[in-house]
Parts: sequence; C-alpha cells; structure tokens
Amino acid sequence: MKEKLNKEFLDLRRFDNPINPIDLIKNITSNPTIENDPFYIVDLEDICNKHINWITRLPRVEPHYAVKCNTDQMMLKLLAFLGAGFDCASKNEIQKVLDLGVSPHRIIFANPCKQASNIKYAYKMGVDYMTFDNEYELYKIKEHHPNAKIVLRIITNDADAVCRFSMKFGADMESSYKLIETALNLNLDLAGISFHVGSGQMTPKTFSESIQNARILFDYAREKFGCKLHLLDLGGGYPGSSEPESAELFNSISKEINKALDEYFPVDFFQQLNGNDEDKFRVIAEPGRYYACSAFTLCVNVIAKRAMNQTQLQQIQDQESIVSNAYQNASLIDTSKSIMYYINDGVYASFNCLFYDHAECFPILIKDRPTDEKLYKSSIWGPTCDGLDVVVKECHLPELDQSEFLVFKNMGAYTLSGAVAFNGIPLARCIYIASTSWDTIKDAFTEPSDEPLANNLLKEATSNSSTCAAAATLAFSRAQQQQQQQDKLILDNQFKSSSCCSGVCADAESLHLNEKLSISEDGVISAASCLDQSTVDCAITC
Repeated sequence: MKEKLNKEFLDLRRFDNPINPIDLIKNITSNPTIENDPFYIVDLEDICNKHINWITRLPRVEPHYAVKCNTDQMMLKLLAFLGAGFDCASKNEIQKVLDLGVSPHRIIFANPCKQASNIKYAYKMGVDYMTFDNEYELYKIKEHHPNAKIVLRIITNDADAVCRFSMKFGADMESSYKLIETALNLNLDLAGISFHVGSGQMTPKTFSESIQNARILFDYAREKFGCKLHLLDLGGGYPGSSEPESAELFNSISKEINKALDEYFPVDFFQQLNGNDEDKFRVIAEPGRYYACSAFTLCVNVIAKRAMNQTQLQQIQDQESIVSNAYQNASLIDTSKSIMYYINDGVYASFNCLFYDHAECFPILIKDRPTDEKLYKSSIWGPTCDGLDVVVKECHLPELDQSEFLVFKNMGAYTLSGAVAFNGIPLARCIYIASTSWDTIKDAFTEPSDEPLANNLLKEATSNSSTCAAAATLAFSRAQQQQQQQDKLILDNQFKSSSCCSGVCADAESLHLNEKLSISEDGVISAASCLDQSTVDCAITC
C-alpha cells in the first residue's frame, strides 16, 4: 500500500468582528473530537494594531522587525506588506526576507560580528547596511563587501534590561572615536551609529542617553573628517506584552525617544545638513517582541499527571510559606498533596523562552470551575525525557484533569524561533485569525488587487513622509501582483457558525491558504513554497 504524504496547510480564519483568542480556544477545544496537540492562535489584527501604534507614537522612527524574535512566515509577510524593514542577523534570515520580495535596502544586517561567508552573501544580494563594533570587523567588511554602508554600534547602559547585550556587543566612546577614524581611512562608507539598550529594557531614560552619545559621534565624524552620517539606529528593547503596564512602558519610551530626537537630532538641522537625496537623515529601530509577543496565544494539553502525598513536615513548611508570602486565596490551599502535570509542549519547544528570554509563564485555566475549589501545590513539566524540561516550578492550582487544556498568553517572542522537535515531539501548529482589517491586509497573503490599501489601514495613524510604512502597502501589493498570479484563496465554510465563540462573532470563515496551492485527489491542500524572488520597493524611498 502506498504511503500517503504528510500534507500541510495554513489555517487562516476570518471573523466579522474582533475576537478574543481565548474565547476562540474555548470554542475549538469544546469539540470532543479535536486532537489534543498544542496550537497557537496568531492574531494578525494585533500585529496591525501594533504597527499603527508604532508609526503613530514614533512617527520619525522606521521599524525594522528583528527576524530572530519570531520567524513565522505569515507574520513576516504581513510586516513586509505593511512596509516595515527588517533586522537580520545571518545569511538565512536575509534569505528568508528576500524570498518575500522585500527590497535589499529595507534590510540591515545588524550583527556586529559576522561570518565572512555571510558578508559575501550580503554583498551578492545587495544588502549594504551592516553594523560593526571592532577593528577586525572593519577589515573583514573591507575585504568581502567594500561597498557596505557600515553602522557603528556603541555600548549602552543596559543594567535594567531583561537580556543584557553590552557585555558582548558595542564599542565604548573612546574606542568609537578610533573606529570612526579607521573606517574612514579604509575608505569605507560610514553611514551611522546604532545601539541596543537590551531586550526588555525597563528604563526609558536609557534611550535618551544613548541618543545623546550618538549625536556626539555624529558631530565628531563631521567636524573632524567631514563625514556626514545619515543613519541613527535605536535598536530594540521595546515591550510587546498585552498587559496594561507594557503599553504604559512603551508610551513612556516613545515620549523619551521623541523628546531626545527633537533635542539632539532636530529635523530642520539635519534636513539642511544632509539634504533629501539618498543620504538624507533617517532614524530606524529594531523592534522584535513589540510586534510578536502579544499576537501569539498558546494552547496546550495535560497529557499526564502525578499526585504525591506530603509528609507532615512538608505540610508544615508549606503552611509557613503560605503565611509568609501572603498567598491570594490562602484559605483554599490544601497542603495534603502536591501534583505534577505534564503538558505536550516544553522548554525545547515553545517554552525555550524561559531559558533564552528569561520569561515567566503562568497558565490560564479555561475550564469552568467553582470559585471555592481547593488549590494544591503544583508544578508543570514538558513532554520530553529531560529532567530540565520544567515550565512552571511551583504554583497553586485546582486539581486538573488529564486531557484538560491550558492557555499561555504573550507567547510570540523568542518561542517558535528557538523551538526544536526534541524526542521527536512535534511543534505547535498555528491558527491565524483576522477580522476588521482583513480586506485591507489580505493581499499580503493572496493574489493582490489594485486597491489603495494604506489609507484604509492607517486612517487613524499620523502620516509622515519619513516613514516608509505609511504607503508601502500599496506599492508592495502592486509589485507583487505581477509575480504571484498563481496564488489562490480557498474558502472553507465548515467553520461557519451563527453562535461561534459564545457570541463573540457572528460568522467565521476558515481559510486554507498558501503561497502556491497544490490540491491532491483527496482534496488535501499541500504547501508548495515557491514564492518568486522578485524585488519590491517601498512606496516612499527611505
């Protein structure tokens, strides 16, 4: 008997009105025949809203998405369609972005210490902007990409960041003066200054301090060598969680950046100094988690559990801990036993963010429960045979059932990009959802139409000619139209329901979508990745 190939399809579901991912998960998991495999709900609407918020609050700063944060193909397509640039750290990331049809000048190779073969590849593909922070890198770039537009990365005060980078990357101010001189002596095209205040930066003031240092180096290069730098790269460090405090922090960071740019890089001065040609002054940044974090919601399943009776000494110790830590709902905690739960995703897959991103993850229970149900000391473990595969070391939960579903919010940053199928355990699949913006963004994934898209999506955003995002959607869709004539969109009405998701939305359509669809005799839609390698430019030249 001939073995059937494992055919995959993209699951995209359109709703008439915005939908809460958790409500959708409840609806999906209420089906008794559903497979218990882990899955993500990827909210494309959330990504659109983040982009509008960015260009509204930071109108002078062009976002270049940090590909390393999350390499999901649908998200990359959407961001390219919206006009974002891209921060790539390797040959493979550059290739992934170029394969979308993105123009090379919308990419910055933001890795200060690069493999020579990667520099050669960037040269071959026309990716000119790249960072450096040491003399050896300059000689390497000179040899393999003499036409590069190089950007000096300087050190920052990242003491308040979740993930600190200054211990590894960035030149101090004294070294920066020497590197500027060396770069110009080598006849390299010194384009600008970059910095990174650390991933998950909690202190907005750090941005303004780094912007001030960048201005000092701009002035030094111009006054000492007559070199007019034209690019300021603000790096990453922007929060992207759905929690209110995250939005407040981003607003504070935005205000600090705008204030510092007005003070140290006033528009009129640099417009007069640099002009409006290809070397006009630009400001970019490298947000990653800002775009990805809240758009991804993970649903997992309890595949096994183990209960252990506690000794009298353990119970006494737990009771003392409950009192000293002033636990909420302390009166409901039962110390007679502890329970270990095993779920079908872990630190080798989606929860690698616990190691690499210092994340803290806590489950949301979606099963209805009485408010006075007992709580037990619990731990949550991944599915692999590795004892290090622990997702939550200790928490207090009601007793969960085997096959019960749990939800983890804000799972888009540094999760999928570092996931591997260790022990042969498959990775979580993605279900993509869109609602009110679908008619505007659908051409990012399907056959484009010749409609003016930018005004619809960005009608509430502040338009600014320095931001390529403000009009790139229309240019991207028109340019892609000639190269993607074979794209198809197939609507599947099986998901349509008048009472979907507890009344949250009236109707839903399940869209099985791909770049180029191949339908077999049994009707399965297979993924044939064959997007033409066309070059697409921004509507507004950066």
